[in-house]
This record gives sequence, C-alpha cells and structure tokens, in this order.
Amino acid sequence: MMRCAVVLALSLVLATFAPEWIEAGELFVSPNDFQGSDIERINQAIDAAAKTGQRVIVPRINHSSDGAKEVWLLDSAILVKSNTHLVLDNCRLKLSDQARDNIIRSANCGLGITDIAPIENVTIRGLGLAVLEGADRPRATGDSAKTLGERTYGTDAGVKGESQTGDWRNIGILLAHVDRFRVENIEIRDPHCWSISLERCSRGTVRDVSFQMEETRTIDGKTWKVLNQDGLDLRQGCHQIVIENIRGVTGDDLIALTNIVGNVGPGTDHSTMVSGSHRSEDDSDDIRGIFIRNVQGHSQGGHHVVRLLNAGGLKIYDVLIDGLIDTSPPHRPCKATIKIGDANPAWGGVTPLGDTSQILVDHVTSRSRYSILIAGSLKDSILTNIVRWRIAGDVVTYASGKENVQNVLISNVVQQGE
Repeated sequence: MMRCAVVLALSLVLATFAPEWIEAGELFVSPNDFQGSDIERINQAIDAAAKTGQRVIVPRINHSSDGAKEVWLLDSAILVKSNTHLVLDNCRLKLSDQARDNIIRSANCGLGITDIAPIENVTIRGLGLAVLEGADRPRATGDSAKTLGERTYGTDAGVKGESQTGDWRNIGILLAHVDRFRVENIEIRDPHCWSISLERCSRGTVRDVSFQMEETRTIDGKTWKVLNQDGLDLRQGCHQIVIENIRGVTGDDLIALTNIVGNVGPGTDHSTMVSGSHRSEDDSDDIRGIFIRNVQGHSQGGHHVVRLLNAGGLKIYDVLIDGLIDTSPPHRPCKATIKIGDANPAWGGVTPLGDTSQILVDHVTSRSRYSILIAGSLKDSILTNIVRWRIAGDVVTYASGKENVQNVLISNVVQQGE
C-alpha cells in the first residue's frame, strides 16, 4: 500500500513539473541532476540518457552552483549521439565569450576526427520558446574564407596560436553523417556563421525554425560585420530531407543547398565542413530528394532567400520548393528570391546541363531584385505560380543565357505593382 502511494505521488509530481506532452510517470534526465559547468552538466545528462533510452530535458531554470538563472552558458558544444532525444523546454542556450565551438554538434565529428562514423535517430526539439544564441563577444565569426578582424568580427584576431579564419566551429547546429533526425521548434539569434548546417545527412526533418540576425552586431558600442549568417545550409550528400515552416531574417541566404567540391579533409579547422569538402567516388555526395515548403523571410544582407548551388560534377536534383513568401523590405530587397546555379569560375562556372535538374518551384511571392535568377544551368524542371511584387522586371532572369536551360516549363507568372 505504501509503495502504491509513493508511485502515485511521484506521478503527480511529474505531471505537475514535466512538459505537458510528457505522460505522468514518464522518466527523463535533466542537467540539473548533475554537477559541473553548464555544458558539462548537459553533456552528462545526454550520456546518462543514452544508457537508458530516456529523453534529456533542458528546463528554463538552470539550478547552477551560482544559483538559479534563466540561461545556460556554453563554453563548448552540446554533443548529441545516436538515439539522443534532446528537449529544450522554454530555455535559452547561449555561447560564452570563451567558446569557439558550435552550440550543438553531432558527437561523431570534430577537431582531429578524420573517420566519422555515422549515427542515427537524433531529435533536437524545442518546447515553447527555445532560443539558441551566439556569444556577446565571439572569438570568431564567418566561414573559412574570412579573416578575423579584417572582414568579420572575432576576438581571436591577432591571437597567436589561434586560427585567423572562420571555420565549421562557428556554425550554430552542425550535424554530419546523421541518418533519421529531427530539428524543430527553435529560434536562433546572432549565430557566429550559419545557423544550421547538415553534412551528408539523410531521412530527416527541419521544421518550425526561426532566425534573427542582421549580418552586423553592435559590440562594446561599435558596429561590426558578422559575415556568412545563413539560416539553414544543406551540404554534400544530403538527401530525403523535409524543410518546412521556416521564417525570419538572416544576414546571408535564408536557405541554401550548397554542393561544392574542395580539397580539405575531415576534422581540420581549415574548412566550413567538418566532414571534409572532398568528393566521393560515386554519386553519394549529390543533394537530392529535398522538400522545402512554407518559407517566409528574407536576407537582411541583401543576398538570397533560397539558393541552389552545385559545382565540380556534384549534382542537385529532385527538389521541391512549395510555398515561399519573400518578405524583403522595399528599401533593401534581396538580390534574388530563388537563385539557381552560379557562373563564378572559382566554383567551376556554369554546370553542365543535367547537373541541376528536376526542380519544381510552386507558389512563390517575390519582392527581390530578381524573382527566379538562373545563373547556372537548369534542366527538366517546372517554375509555376510565381508573383512578382513592386519591382519592374522579368519573373525569370537568364543570367547565364537561355542556352543553359533545357526543358523547363514556366507557367502562371504574375507581375504586380510595377
């Protein structure tokens, strides 16, 4: 009888303090149950949950050794592994000024890891208002082509022994070689580079994500450039991924599918790709099977809302973009609502016909300088139901020439408010 009473009391406590979608009596792991720094406690909770199959819940209140506070300050990355279910319950995760790392990274990759073992079944789920935020004074920002202190902000500029360019550690959420994953219901503010980057990931969903960034930051009373603040980037090998309900303002491209060959291997600090920018010998590094729907936002830096870019023999195909509202302001429109390809010789120039194909664009409202900008090649595709507002010009622009477009159906385009 006493045991039944204890079980009932425990169930009532869990029903009172657990998130509403967790059933009474369901057990979970909280970083408040561990000792150490904020990041140590969160990673200890993930390690403990991995042994039991329980969820990890990071609550709004952080009961640290310094007392209760409403922020979790991270000196390094939260590391998710196979079968991790990480719930961010109305909490705020913020990088510290000492951090030069991601906010969240798949545990299978990192500095010095040259053989990345695939992991699976990873969920990163926000509940209510779950915020991921960059540092007040980032040690580094931008991608691997940006020098700190010259083109983009970083307190590591000029510091001996520290890399003087950005790299993959500046990305907010970085997953590499992850199969079956979900990232949902989070808001990302002022990341140090791209907000979310997926490398060679498959069978996943990114949904209900919002972004707040402007490509500049006011730090200690001075305005600084913070470059390469994309929202969501898909890199080499990503396939069978659903992207939906994306909104907000980014410094650079809101969503980018970027498939460019490089010569940097995995695990170094010389690349914006932790898994390496090399190309596989087969076609596994093609980006394919991507479903993008219900997007509302723009690039404060005047870049693109959605960008598709492939080069070096890597392909992008079987992509659906359905339901895109470009929210560009009249005084600073994006360059293009959707940009396909690029003639830049640094990336290999215009791709051969067929390398970018089977792209379906449907239901787009554009307020950018260009609505659909074809700057590379495009084949066997459909562009339909596109409305161009406020700015005179063609709905479809052939920057690379019509000779690089083949079998593309364009229908039901509307120009308004010229």
